[in-house]
Amino acid sequence: MIRCDDFDQALAHLARTTRFALPGVTYASVCFLRAGQPASVAASDPLIKDLDELQYSADGPAMSAIRGREIVLAATLTGTTRWPRWRSAALDRGVQGVLCAPVDVDDEVIGSINLYADRPGAISDDEQLTALLLAEHAGLLLAAVRHRGRTDADPTGTGWDDTDLIGPAIGIVMTQRRCRAGEALAVLRDAAQATAMPLPQVAERLVASVLRAEG
Repeated sequence: MIRCDDFDQALAHLARTTRFALPGVTYASVCFLRAGQPASVAASDPLIKDLDELQYSADGPAMSAIRGREIVLAATLTGTTRWPRWRSAALDRGVQGVLCAPVDVDDEVIGSINLYADRPGAISDDEQLTALLLAEHAGLLLAAVRHRGRTDADPTGTGWDDTDLIGPAIGIVMTQRRCRAGEALAVLRDAAQATAMPLPQVAERLVASVLRAEG
């Protein structure tokens, strides 16, 4: 996904791969807001894409996860009264359970990874940590894709082929500054522009300095 230049193409890839990340998951999708407005929906199945698009007009678990910035789990949809319009549409499509994890890309784009099951209880509390890790990783990768798409003519030569360096560097900045992935990416990008160095080189120096300090 990191080699994609198009954000929507990256979302489609993310939806397909997330589908197989957890046992019990039948469908997966991702939906996003840009500047608070509906922006992108990608799903492993067209049936679920329609269901996610409904959430933009009728509240649903993904919108709850995005607004609350927290995991939303309904292991058995028949056992909840939340999101009545969306829940009815989901049950009509054979969806019995859902788990949504918020994804932070940058200051403009936020979203949710959504996992659906066709059996009640197939997704439970045990899957929440894995979903959170998936969402965090997805946020880092999508932030990189958005940056790459915005830098068609990059004066600093900041390509994203050296993902093994840039990903850890983003994580270091997030830890040091207690900030989100998008903010950490902006810090690294500003450093690359200020020093006239390629972004992978900035990332490599940061990671190396941390390793020396820990050694």
